[in-house]
Amino acid sequence: MSYLRDWGYRLPSAFSYVSSRVLLATLTSLLLSLVLGPFFIRKLYELKIGQSIRKEECPLLGKLHEKKENTPTMGGILILFSMIVSLLIWMDWSHVFTHFLLWTTLCLGGVGGVDDYLKLKYKNTKGLSGKKKLLAQALVSLILTLYFFSPLSAWLQEMTGIGPPIVKEFVTGEGPGTQLSLSEYASRIYLPFYKIPLFSVGIGAVFVSVGLLFFVILGSSNAANLTDGLDGLAAGILIMVAICLGVFAFVSNHVEMARYLHILYIEGSGEIAIYLGAMVGACLGFLWYNGYPAQVFMGDTGSLALGGVLGVSAVLLRRELLLGLVGGVLVAEAVSVILQVWSFRYRGKKRIFLCTPLHHHFEYSGWPETKVVVRFWILGLLFAIIGLVSLKLQ
Repeated sequence: MSYLRDWGYRLPSAFSYVSSRVLLATLTSLLLSLVLGPFFIRKLYELKIGQSIRKEECPLLGKLHEKKENTPTMGGILILFSMIVSLLIWMDWSHVFTHFLLWTTLCLGGVGGVDDYLKLKYKNTKGLSGKKKLLAQALVSLILTLYFFSPLSAWLQEMTGIGPPIVKEFVTGEGPGTQLSLSEYASRIYLPFYKIPLFSVGIGAVFVSVGLLFFVILGSSNAANLTDGLDGLAAGILIMVAICLGVFAFVSNHVEMARYLHILYIEGSGEIAIYLGAMVGACLGFLWYNGYPAQVFMGDTGSLALGGVLGVSAVLLRRELLLGLVGGVLVAEAVSVILQVWSFRYRGKKRIFLCTPLHHHFEYSGWPETKVVVRFWILGLLFAIIGLVSLKLQ
């Protein structure tokens, strides 16, 4: 939106409100993904960009998903394209949050794209090595860490004029609040349902915050990737988590709301809400084609990027632990894989689950795919509602 003003265009004042821009960004990305979906799917078929199935690792899974083989993948490109076009129109590109989120989207989306390409090239499900994915996720985390705890923020402001956000903490519902420095803001860690930070100052808080930052971004992007295994499952869960974080971002952008709710006021966090709104719209449009029976799959291009966006959003809002709550389904999927690998390696190749990630365990147990997806959606909705309730209850 800022570049339109720079070019001399004047839009109605209603378009300057964060609430209006959230709605418009959501609708724009939704319409783009719906309209472009058929063309995009047709092109993927023409290019023979089809999904491979894990037949060797999970023979029964290969039989259950036999009809999915060669269904177009890399549908995440449709989501990311719809998001970015919408955001070019409705976001404020002079705010640092916009650049962090875009950097995350492009970096992890690019890594996911390479991963999908290698899977297609070699006709297997291995793709890019875990170490190389980890390197890209660590790079996103490192940029944020340097911005929060090094002179990078001052250099960025000097070079571009983009300064750090103004952040105020309201321990009570009275008074002007306490303005926090950038490092103090980045060191705050909050538990859901508890408004007083667990850590606030000191070198220990910094180390814990940095470690949590790396863990959240790494965990969220990989968890979203693991959840993307059934028609519509990942898209539906990501929508619910994004809506919940978007609400937190929206109320954190208003001083009076932040004071009333005893949460951080984060100047510019409305841009996070707009970004997440565009993500919700694009995922909804994609879900139209990804619902059972899927015409297209998200692929690592979408899942790694969207999971990373949720992680970075939670970090910027200082709601890392809340993400673990509202993303309970994502956490369960990731933990099931970790436990299965641990058990297989240290318990004489014994398995805890019939197959992982967790949704495949229920498929092996005889649940139809649609039942697994709907029940996981219900759980995701319950986790999101609990997260929203934590906004006021304490």
